[in-house]
Order: sequence, then structure tokens, then C-alpha cells
Amino acid sequence: MKVGVPKEIKTHEYRVGLTPGAVREYVAAGHSVLVETDAGAGIGATDENYRNAGATVANSAGEVFASSEMIVKVKEPQPSEWARLRENHILFTYLHLAPDPEQAKGLLKSGCTAIAYETVTDAQGGLPLLAPMSEVAGRLSIEAAGAALKRYAGGRGLLIGGVPGVQPSRIVVIGGGVVGAHAARMAVGLGAEVTILDRSIPRLRELVELFEGRVRTRFSTIDSVEEEVFAADVVIGAVLIPGASAPKLVSRGMLRSMRKGSVIVDVAIDQGGCFETSHATTHADPTYEVDGVIHYCVANMPGAVPFTSSQALNNATLPFGLALANKGFAAVLENPHLRSGLNVYRGRLTYKAVAESLGLPFSPIEQAAA
Repeated sequence: MKVGVPKEIKTHEYRVGLTPGAVREYVAAGHSVLVETDAGAGIGATDENYRNAGATVANSAGEVFASSEMIVKVKEPQPSEWARLRENHILFTYLHLAPDPEQAKGLLKSGCTAIAYETVTDAQGGLPLLAPMSEVAGRLSIEAAGAALKRYAGGRGLLIGGVPGVQPSRIVVIGGGVVGAHAARMAVGLGAEVTILDRSIPRLRELVELFEGRVRTRFSTIDSVEEEVFAADVVIGAVLIPGASAPKLVSRGMLRSMRKGSVIVDVAIDQGGCFETSHATTHADPTYEVDGVIHYCVANMPGAVPFTSSQALNNATLPFGLALANKGFAAVLENPHLRSGLNVYRGRLTYKAVAESLGLPFSPIEQAAA
């Protein structure tokens, strides 16, 4: 198969769909790879590195899209990229369609087959292509919170871990999944006082064992969320409903009872955010203030550490990408985990949670592919 890797064009996005090492794997499997010039610049990979790995280097994104059957990216396609997608394309990337109706319309109009990293599953029911970026984002969320807490940034002027004789910051993590666990790990390591809220009792038990009593856990209810958020210096939004828009767990009204200069980091912003006052920001302008509360809502947090992120992402996506390159759409029909990743197929939405979030018709893959 002809596999194309365009340069990412989202603001301050430095990751790359295929690293030179991953390209070698595709080439060894008998596929041809076309990489846009400077696509790997953000991770220090030169065009020559890609040529040495067996790729051909294209002068433009237009050439990549026109000459490829499968497009491998990192972030959701931007408007100029929707226009280049065709019915013969398989798009393999993060999509996060639920809060993005314009992108959904663009993909539906293109007729392409779009497989979303964030809804591909594994045998354990996990999300193996979302997990590595969730790990990165969870850890980065505490770094972001620490920066936003500084007084010159508008924060309360707190050091996350405090010092002997001075109380550390109080960090509340809403959601005990991959993002939440890694955020808590970083926060505990810095000496913060950490509480994790989740609606799964078994997961809360796992977290108690994982952290050996170093975090507080609470079952997530309206009351417990309010109590913890009002007393927090930092709130990390780490909730996830696969494919669907994130639930709004903290309202605008609740902000008025939060501490002035406290910080919200909404890691769920790719799925619309779990705070009512969240809207996506960029690494160029990452924060804003509402009612005295600092909001950090960068929609591509792992893009800030592209070398780590690209390597981790490629490690996870490689077997699935090779399966698609080897068998094309047949791989989706044969592999239930890739089938879970299928969001768009020839003008139809094939992921129920996405269709429901967007208020558009849902077509089961059996019906869409008939």
C-alpha cells in the first residue's frame, strides 16, 4: 500500500505520524511511504533520516494526499486537509469528532474511511492508542498547573509541594483512568495533597492499592465534586467517555465558590472539556481566566514534548497501522479492535457515541459496508 505522512499543521503541533523507525517497518513489510518534507523536524528527524529509512520525501502536503492510499497523522485533519481527502483514502489519526461538527461534516463529505486512534480497543477493553498520549497528558497536566499557579501567571502563588512547615497545594483529579492516575503520580511525587474522584468503586480500590494510601479517593457525586473543587488549588479534568463529548462536571456557577487564583487543567478538552467554562487553547496562548480561576485547556498537550510523544504513539499504532496497510479495509472487518476505531465510512458515521453527540444519523458498519 502507498502510505502518506503529511506534516502536522495544527498550531504548535510538533509530533509526526510515522517516525523513521516506523517507516522502516512499513517498508520492510513491502509498503511504500511518502513523507512530506520537514514532517519530522519537530522530533529532530531530517528528510535524509526518512530517505535512509526507505521513504520518499514529497515537496508538499498536496503531493502526499494525491499519491497515497492511507494517510497516517497525529492530530485531527484541519480544513485544508479535509479538502484533500478522497473516497479511496484511509485516514488513521486522532479525530475527536464528538465536539467538532465541522470536521465531521468535512470527513463525511470527503467520502474517506476514517479510523480514530482514540476509539481503537484491545482485548482487555482498553484504548491502547489513546493510552500513551493520556499518560503524557496526565503527567504534563501537573507541570502546567505548577506554572499557572505562579503569581505572575495569575495563580495563587503556590509551590505544588510546599516546603517544610508550609502546606502543599491541594490537587483534585476528576477521573481515575489513565490520565488521572498519571496526573496523581506526578502530583504525589512533588509532595502535593491529592484527591481522586471516580464513579467506579473497583477503580478506586485499585488506586488505593496503587498509591499505597498516599492519595485520598472519593466516589464522584455532585456533593463530593463540589466539596473537593471548592477546597482545591488545582483541579485536573480527566474524565472520558470513549468517542462521546465529555460530561460537564463543573459549572460556571461553581467557579464563584472556588479559590481565587486556583487552576483548572482540562485534559478532556479534546472531547469538548468537562468544565462548563472550558474552550480549547493552544501552546502559544495556553491559559485564560474566568471568575478569578485560571483555565489551562490546550487541546494537544503532548505536542509540547514531541520526541517522547511521537515515539510512544508510534509504538502503540504500529501493529494496527501495518494491519491496515497489509489488508486495507478488510482489516477493519476482520479485526474487532480496528472496527471499534472506525468513525466514518464513505459518508456515514459508524461510531454510535459520536453520532449521538453530533445529533447525526448512525450507521452500523454492517449497514454502511453493505
